[in-house]
Amino acid sequence: MAIIVDLDLRLAERGLSVGEFAEAVGITPANLAVLKNGRAKAVRFTTLDAICRTLGCQPGDVLRWVPDDAGDVG
Repeated sequence: MAIIVDLDLRLAERGLSVGEFAEAVGITPANLAVLKNGRAKAVRFTTLDAICRTLGCQPGDVLRWVPDDAGDVG
């Protein structure tokens, strides 16, 4: 399973620092780093709601699925 978290792109688009964003969402910068770097095993809906509310976006704007074999050729 390859779920990609595009938070870096969204933060850059809005000119938000990791610290500002973590505070606005209500999570620690360390937990935000785990999420941003794709090391999170789960995301609470309340956290996803806060992320989307803060960024003014939909969940699909920050999370996307890539098949495991996306890089395989034939």
